[in-house]
Amino acid sequence: MPTERFQFTGEGGHQLAAALELPDGEPAAYALFAHCFTCGKDALAAKRIAVALAAKGIAVLRFDFTGLGSSEGDFANSTFSSNVADLVHAADHLRSVRKAPSVLIGHSLGGAAILAAAGNIPEARALATIAAPSDPAHVTGLFKEHIDNIRTQGEVEVSLAGRQFRIRREFLDDIAEHELMTDISGLHKALLVMHSPVDDTVGIDNATKIFVAARHPKSFVSLDHADHLLTKPADALYAADVIAAWVSRYVDTAKPAKAMDLPEALRQVVVQETRTSKFNQIITVGPHRLVADEPVAAGGEDAGPGPYDFLLAGLGACTSMTMRLYADRKSLPLERVTVTLKHSKIYAKDCAECDTREGMLDQIERDITIDGTLDAEQRKKLMEIADKCPVHRTLTSEIRIVTKAAD
Repeated sequence: MPTERFQFTGEGGHQLAAALELPDGEPAAYALFAHCFTCGKDALAAKRIAVALAAKGIAVLRFDFTGLGSSEGDFANSTFSSNVADLVHAADHLRSVRKAPSVLIGHSLGGAAILAAAGNIPEARALATIAAPSDPAHVTGLFKEHIDNIRTQGEVEVSLAGRQFRIRREFLDDIAEHELMTDISGLHKALLVMHSPVDDTVGIDNATKIFVAARHPKSFVSLDHADHLLTKPADALYAADVIAAWVSRYVDTAKPAKAMDLPEALRQVVVQETRTSKFNQIITVGPHRLVADEPVAAGGEDAGPGPYDFLLAGLGACTSMTMRLYADRKSLPLERVTVTLKHSKIYAKDCAECDTREGMLDQIERDITIDGTLDAEQRKKLMEIADKCPVHRTLTSEIRIVTKAAD
């Protein structure tokens, strides 16, 4: 399943690093995931849940809050309110390039953040919290011995999960002012509360308070034996399974029509700039979405294959498919074909068999590995068939490209 990486502008004007986990086909729904305090978008729980939901057809956007992971800015300048605002900006960006999230998922303090942000994301119809505190101020318990110094000195460096973070007085003031219970009681959206009864970081009583404050429809699922960070893969996968099943009651997660159901006219290739970086492109082919970019050395962010990568991939896929068709038709014991390709520029004078004698030429090197108990004659025939694949013929024949301005 593809992962699209990009940046968007957060509340403080900083560029926030994001990852959109996509299903193999057209997403049935989009979700926005908020990670735990001082964690990041690539925390194990966040990534495992996002990948598992993508496998079920739900695209999941996760990102690093200001000053965390690969995002710009200073963590010390962030507050709970700025995190909530960043979530709204993430939803706005997703709405502009894809589709607004209909599902919000939050882990730990991220759960409190989505409860606070939900009112400003109108398309969100279903919310799921995992080990969320009922009061954002609960997070100050992680550094309670420093609170007096933070208030008197204005800023103190504290150790959290083995890393150093600067916490400012403004963070304490902001988090103390937030009335999360008011946000919860006014949600008017479906809510799933997930919590472990043995969570020793955020106690189960927090789940009770959230559940009681919320209006129906609401559900509670116990994450038995799980720790706060869902470090066991099975716990994260279970959470994803439950969320996917539960959300189908409130969001249409029926898979779009398969490619075979689409008329040929709708299977055209459409390439469009995302404007999230200099070269980033979204490629749509019927129900499929791909990302294109350039390597960092060429001025891109390497968020996806480059144009020549796609060209080589097309030739490689066509080569392998053609060889497979021939082998199956002739009942050859072909087990697997692997095609490795490389594009380069060479001097025309160095190519003895080329008609062009001056300047530079494009050269594609194609190495084919054939696995199976085939004899020398069968292998020779398969190599001959490789040169007969349709894409190979297209690339080596006269090509006419007609370019016109769209209506």
